[in-house]
Amino acid sequence: MCGAASALAAPARADDCPTAASDIDTDRPDTTNSSETVPAGSLQLENGVNIASWSDGTRLDGTNSRLRLGLVDCGEVLVDVPNYSFSPKSAGVRGFTGMTPAAKWELQGLPDGLQVSLVAGVGLPTGASANGGDRTKPYIQIPWSQEIGGDFSLHGMLTETFIPDAASDRLFEGTLSLERELGEAADVFVEYVGDYPRGETASQVLNFGGAWRFAHTQQIDFHAGFGFNRQSPRCYFGLGYSFRVAGPF
Repeated sequence: MCGAASALAAPARADDCPTAASDIDTDRPDTTNSSETVPAGSLQLENGVNIASWSDGTRLDGTNSRLRLGLVDCGEVLVDVPNYSFSPKSAGVRGFTGMTPAAKWELQGLPDGLQVSLVAGVGLPTGASANGGDRTKPYIQIPWSQEIGGDFSLHGMLTETFIPDAASDRLFEGTLSLERELGEAADVFVEYVGDYPRGETASQVLNFGGAWRFAHTQQIDFHAGFGFNRQSPRCYFGLGYSFRVAGPF
């Protein structure tokens, strides 16, 4: 994290970075995170709740909160705060996840319409073992987006998570999302999400949803979807609310 923080101090072309005048752009409701960073000097809070049907029963979780702070132009730090999950019929799924801090840097000088960011973070062993929060899990991530004409764009994300001393010590996640803008304040998407733990059966999900920016710095959203095998949820639904405020500097 110290190296990532040093990278954030590097100079960037401010005219290519989000500013306080930019509309809110979030890492939700799709799994694919935004390829943009939060404007320098701004604090963004993204929240959501989910209900999902699994083969062993219903699971609830919330508040799925992520705090994002713009430190410099095109650079931010973020943290996923502990999220509580439980299943009324399964005592094995209950408790908080671990806290996960990270740093994000938006690349510059790319072709028109292409955005790419680099993220490095670590899941800390501060949660319940039933929710995988008892292990240190460093990860690297590349969210990207590409305008493809009209109101459409493609978005994707590649994530490699390292899980020392686990039966499956590495987890690769790949996503691909097609998004369409509906006017200037709303968008909808359909997304594929695949989780591929090394040596184990993959989890695959089709996700869809949308977001409405009812104010310059506020958004409500929803998402729903279904899985393709027993390693995935049968179906799920979630709602969220996000907002951005001027930060401490």
